[in-house]
Amino acid sequence: MLLLVVTIKLASQTSEENQLEIRVNQVGYTIGRTKLIAVNANSKVKTVYQIKDKSNNVIQSGKLKVDNFWKDANEYVGIIDFTSINKEGKYTVSVSGVQSSIKILKNPYKKLADDVFKYYYFNRASTELTEEYAGVWKRPSGLKDNKVIIHKSAASKERPEGTVISATKGWFDAGDYNMYVTNSGISTYTLLSAFENFQEYYNRKSYQIPENTNDIPDILDEVIWNLDWMLAMQDPNDGGVYHKLSGLKFSGVIMPHEYNLDRYVVKKSTSAALNFAAVCAIASRTFSNVKGKETYSSKLLTAALNAYKWAKKHPKDYFTNPKGVRTGQYEDFDLKGEFQWAATELFVVTGGEEFAKDISVETISNEVPWWKNASALTLFTLVKYGENFKDRIPFKKAKSKFLSKADELKERVRNSPMRIAMNGKDYVWGSNGVAGNQLMYVLKAYEQSYLEAVFIGLDYLLGRNGTGISYITGAGTNPPKYPHHRTSEADKVNLPVPGMVVGGPQSGQQDKCKYMSKMPAKSYSDSWCSYASNEVTINWNAPMVYVINALQYYQTKK
Repeated sequence: MLLLVVTIKLASQTSEENQLEIRVNQVGYTIGRTKLIAVNANSKVKTVYQIKDKSNNVIQSGKLKVDNFWKDANEYVGIIDFTSINKEGKYTVSVSGVQSSIKILKNPYKKLADDVFKYYYFNRASTELTEEYAGVWKRPSGLKDNKVIIHKSAASKERPEGTVISATKGWFDAGDYNMYVTNSGISTYTLLSAFENFQEYYNRKSYQIPENTNDIPDILDEVIWNLDWMLAMQDPNDGGVYHKLSGLKFSGVIMPHEYNLDRYVVKKSTSAALNFAAVCAIASRTFSNVKGKETYSSKLLTAALNAYKWAKKHPKDYFTNPKGVRTGQYEDFDLKGEFQWAATELFVVTGGEEFAKDISVETISNEVPWWKNASALTLFTLVKYGENFKDRIPFKKAKSKFLSKADELKERVRNSPMRIAMNGKDYVWGSNGVAGNQLMYVLKAYEQSYLEAVFIGLDYLLGRNGTGISYITGAGTNPPKYPHHRTSEADKVNLPVPGMVVGGPQSGQQDKCKYMSKMPAKSYSDSWCSYASNEVTINWNAPMVYVINALQYYQTKK
């Protein structure tokens, strides 16, 4: 396996008009896969480039036209394809006085695969992070959540306002210390889907977490930590699911053990119940095949069935913050995709006709999934299992919808100026989550031609983008240093927790911080201030766990 890791040393052109910048995958390029460097400029230029080895021998050179306009960054782009370089060593790329040093390594993503996964351990609630597993990011236990208050909006006859319950474990959702079932749902699903599709890999994969000596795959140990919390978010009396566990307002920049606000479960919602039902169903399917977890599997299925039943009775209990609650909302007023996703997961597990009736392939959207639109997750499951039910579900139509979007994304990588899947409408809040889910979508097509697009497209998150920044903490030569992540800001450790995918560029700039540009693909600020572009969340990391570990698997199978 061959990898190129690039340390960028940019030199300004004498003319500001023709300033060049080199954009590369800073973590590395893989032997036998397409390797691309982007040269960006703010006007059309013609130039030459050279790639030299450590002995200063020119091993590749050529003329380069930087003339393909990239609207999202208001720049012109030229692409250097150096796929043929497959020898381990050190190299230098030079373009008209601008240089990048390049290293070739044997395994590009080994550490990164571990780091993006371990982010979940670093975001665990209800536990101490010890030096053995957390290193310099160790911290005392905080937010044990064993004394959580039923908020007025969540009160029922059996659990009146002020009732104290326990809802321990789980992951902090983002840069703050609150926890939301809706966003937790798609994040947990993605890790379960990774295991389901790559069991051979995960059965032998060890991560540095406290449970790594037991008989359960480590990825499932981490999933259990969050599933246990999700189960506690269900009202056992009616099957409804509380939308979130949070304070009434956001905390200051403090460590978890310094948190002193009361914590509440807030309002049951249809979106929480449907996400919960879908995730518990796929988890039940997964754990039914894990020795010693058969009872846990049954518990999850019962919980999923009860949540779905509640959602059917309350189809429009949409969530908005009750008066006096000012933490995140994850509001969603169109739940057609979530209903079909939950029905599909329950149908695959139970085969029940009542769930089959709730699935309409004709109306399922094939848009790239995110927490507010789970439709494509339905397609993912139908493509994987639909052959078993093709007499009851239009499997071919589901597969056609799925592949049409995968083809579209693959063609974007092939034809866009920067050779990435991202385009103008994708630069939204959490655009890096869009980028990650695009790659996961293409990867689920499994064929070699799709796989190649994933290797190329991953460059975007690792530095070959509009900013020249690797969007994962600790990854590459120019990663984020000041993410909007409370523990990283408050822990007095110089470097942030590694492996966190930051939100990424988007032109809204809602936080009014100082940004490097107003252009969608460059509108990013590596600062604590920028919660609109530099916050981290569990759902943006999840597709990177799926994609990067899958690439590790495919390289070992090659």
